[in-house]
Amino acid sequence: MNENAIEVHAASPASGQAIAEPVLNLARGPGALRTTLLMARVTFREAARRKILWIAALAGFAFLGFFWTALHFVLKNAAPQAKVSIREAIGMMTMMVLYAGSMMTSLMAVLTSCDTLSGEIASGTIHAIATKPVQRWCLVLGKWLGFVGMLTLYVLLIEGGSIGLSWFESGYLAHHALAVLSLVWLQSVVLLGVTMAASTCLSSLTSGAVSLGLYGLAFVGGWIEQFGALRHLQALVNLGILSSLIMPSDALWRRAAFKFQPPLIGSVGASPFGSNLVPSNAMVVYAALYAVLAILLAQILFARRDL
Repeated sequence: MNENAIEVHAASPASGQAIAEPVLNLARGPGALRTTLLMARVTFREAARRKILWIAALAGFAFLGFFWTALHFVLKNAAPQAKVSIREAIGMMTMMVLYAGSMMTSLMAVLTSCDTLSGEIASGTIHAIATKPVQRWCLVLGKWLGFVGMLTLYVLLIEGGSIGLSWFESGYLAHHALAVLSLVWLQSVVLLGVTMAASTCLSSLTSGAVSLGLYGLAFVGGWIEQFGALRHLQALVNLGILSSLIMPSDALWRRAAFKFQPPLIGSVGASPFGSNLVPSNAMVVYAALYAVLAILLAQILFARRDL
């Protein structure tokens, strides 16, 4: 008998024994949930091994250190009778820091994930995993979860730390702080999904350029929309809305700024870091669906790619 043949032991019907079924000894891979969680843990540990987490954390602590120092001196030299104006000034300073922090988290979402698939495909290291009996979509989803975990910690460090320091120094906690953190977190997750989708079919540098280009398009479109609202130019407003539909990152920030801005700035109607035309809750829902569709697209593209 050939060694590759499957040996079947059959008993005679007269003996009363049942006929044995062929036994296939096929290798089985881990389940989908286990593969996804394993890839998430590996992605997180790989980022720590490459010192991405530590460098980002050091930059974040330096960022918060400068903000804390500025807050300290502002409050130290403030007149005791000017409590309302000081509260408005602290709120404006905090919103400026949140604005810079949202850019930092967005850049981290792009720069840490732009080579997560394309770099491994180019180097051939993905073959050690993708050729195993595992679902490819689990690999993409696991990596995405690992990066989402990192971005969650980073948003809590930068944006959460900024709000916490403002509260610690001034004793004033702005309204909707949790909503602001959630919107900035969603902004980074949207960019993460777009970057990973681009990384499945483009090089590392190109996928990063695509994500940052879309981020810049949304940024410029947001300013165009605000200018159009101030000058009552509906064509510019429509152009800004179109840019938000293409990439909703700036719309999420403008929604967060509206939630966080101090009352005095809100009464003025416009500020360099706020918005006089506030995106609706429907845009937030659209951004969440956008993030889900982006990671689903990444899974489909990676599953169909010839490795």
